[in-house]
Amino acid sequence: MLYYLFDYLEREYQLMGAGLFQYISFRSSLAFILALVISTVYGKRIIRYLQKMQIGESVRDLGLEGQIQKAGTPTMGGLIIIGATLIPVFLVAKMDNIYIILLLITTLWMGTVGFVDDYIKVFKKDKEGLKGKFKVLGQVGLGVIVGGMLFFHPEVTMKEQLPSNQTAVHSEKGEAKLFGEAQKATKTTLPFIKNNEFDYSSLIEWIGEGYKSWAWLVFVPIVIFIVTAVSNGANLTDGIDGLAAGSSAIIVATLGVFAWVSGNIFFANYLDVMYIPNSGEMVVYISAFIGALVGFLWYNTFPAQVFMGDTGSLTIGGIIAVIAVATRKELLIPVLAGIFMVENLSVVLQIFYFKYTRKKYGEGRRIFKMAPLHHHYQKSGYHESKIVARFWIVGILLAIITVITLKIR
Repeated sequence: MLYYLFDYLEREYQLMGAGLFQYISFRSSLAFILALVISTVYGKRIIRYLQKMQIGESVRDLGLEGQIQKAGTPTMGGLIIIGATLIPVFLVAKMDNIYIILLLITTLWMGTVGFVDDYIKVFKKDKEGLKGKFKVLGQVGLGVIVGGMLFFHPEVTMKEQLPSNQTAVHSEKGEAKLFGEAQKATKTTLPFIKNNEFDYSSLIEWIGEGYKSWAWLVFVPIVIFIVTAVSNGANLTDGIDGLAAGSSAIIVATLGVFAWVSGNIFFANYLDVMYIPNSGEMVVYISAFIGALVGFLWYNTFPAQVFMGDTGSLTIGGIIAVIAVATRKELLIPVLAGIFMVENLSVVLQIFYFKYTRKKYGEGRRIFKMAPLHHHYQKSGYHESKIVARFWIVGILLAIITVITLKIR
C-alpha cells in the first residue's frame, strides 16, 4: 500500500524522499523493523489473550527434564509470526509481484492447516490433532499450486548470461546487455558442479519433440516433495524452546541472500549465477519474516512464554520451501536446512529400525534414545538451552557453506 502511495506522490508531486520506496533495500529494512516491533510489542498482548482463552499446550509425559513444567504454556503463537510478517508486507511490498503472491498464498494456506491442527489439539482435547493424511493433503495441495504457478505463470522467467564477447551489445536504453531475453525454464542450480545448472525437462527428453511443454509432470511432483519434506522437518524441529524459530531465521536469512543476488542483474552477472527477473522483491517478504521470527524468539527462548504450535512450524517450513524453489536453490536444501533434514531423518530411521528389529528379533530396538534428534540429546542429559545454542551454531556453519557454493564449482 505505502509503495503505491509514495510511487504516486513521487510521479505526480515530486515529493522529496518518496523515491526511497523504489529501493528494495529501503523497503526490506522497513519491513524488518515493522515486523520486529509488531512481534515484540503486540506479541505480548497476543500471549496474554491466549492465556486468557486458556489456549495452553497439553504435554505428554515422555520422561524429559522440565517437560511437565511446560504444561499450560500458551500455544498457537505462530499467529504472532504470521501477523507480524503479513502486515509489513501489505504495507511496503509490491502486491502485484508473482513471488509475493506465491508467498502470501503459502503463508495463509499452511497457516490455516496448522491452525486447524492446533485447534483440534486445544479445543477438541485430541492430542493427535489433525490426522496425518489431511496434513499431507494440505502440503500436497500447496505443492500443486506453487509448482503450477511457477511453471505456467508468464512472469516467472529467467535470463541466461550472454557470452563475454556479446555483452557489449547495448539495449534500447543504452545499457550493456549482460543477459539474454527472458524465457520460461525449469532450470535449477546444481551445487558444487562446474556447469551448475540442471534442467528438469531433460528428464523427459525421451518423449520427443515438444517435451519441454510436459516438464510440469516432473517439476510439480518435485515441488510437492520439497514442500512436504521441509514443512514436516520444521514441524519436527519445533520440540524445544527457540530451536525451530532460531534455526529458521538462519535459513531464511541465507535464502534472502540468494534472492537478492538472483534478482539483481549486476550481482547475478558478477557472481555468474542464474538471473531471475522480479525475484528480488522476495527480499522484502523475507526481511519481514526474519523480523517476525526474531521478535517471536523474544518470548520463545528458554523458558518459553509461548509455543508456535503447528500454526507456526508448518507455515515456516512451507515458506522456506517455496523461497528455495522460487530462487532455484531447492537442491541446496539438504545442506542449508540440514537441521530440518537430520531431524526428519532421525525419526524415519528410528521407526524403520524399530520395526525391522521387532520383526527380526521379536523386540524393537532403537538407534537413538528418543527421536527427533534433539530429544536424544535431552535424554543424554544436555540442557535444552545448550542443545539449541549448538544447533544454531551448526545451522550458521551450514548457511556459510551454502553461500560459499555460489563460487565453488
